[in-house]
Amino acid sequence: MVDDRGYFDFKLFMNRIEDENHFVTHIKTNTVYEQVEEKGLPDDHDHHILKDELIRLTSKTAKEARIDQVVLRRVVVYRPEDNKTIELITNNLEWPAAVIGELYKRRWLIETFFKLLKQNLQVKTFLGIREHACKSQLYIVLITYLLLEIIRRHVSKTKHCFGHFVTLIRVCLTQYNRLEYIVNEIKITVQKANKTREAPPDNQVKLILK
Repeated sequence: MVDDRGYFDFKLFMNRIEDENHFVTHIKTNTVYEQVEEKGLPDDHDHHILKDELIRLTSKTAKEARIDQVVLRRVVVYRPEDNKTIELITNNLEWPAAVIGELYKRRWLIETFFKLLKQNLQVKTFLGIREHACKSQLYIVLITYLLLEIIRRHVSKTKHCFGHFVTLIRVCLTQYNRLEYIVNEIKITVQKANKTREAPPDNQVKLILK
């Protein structure tokens, strides 16, 4: 499990440990802990890893969750893209520290992908409550996404962002036009709304037919 700080919860950590699952989470700044052992850092690679140590959580909340007896791992990673450091906590004591950092970095890519699906393909609620119904809905959405991406990358000669491309397909879906015409001849332009209007929308999207 790779989570952000919103899922930093000792009871949740303990449940995952008891279920023999691994987790990687952004540690909170006010977390109280003591160092058990400092692990060595490689000299010839992974210079973005600033610290790798084994710790025990020592706060009252940690003791109530019974996680104070579990040895955890704290990894500090430097991010050159924004010149910041990030502190991670995990129960995996074997993986290289660079792998821990990369897992958390890729978490953001996964969240961005889910956000893209929710916003553009309307996956905000499940239509059913059973496991099979939920899985079927997700499979349909993923298949739709892949088909749209194939069209956007290989049929469309115009560079559309994915959100505008989905709008274009949705608006023109009921028209009897060739797909190549829809993705290449119909343009989407974004214009700023007139500021003198009362409560104007942020953007106005227009479809321009050639």
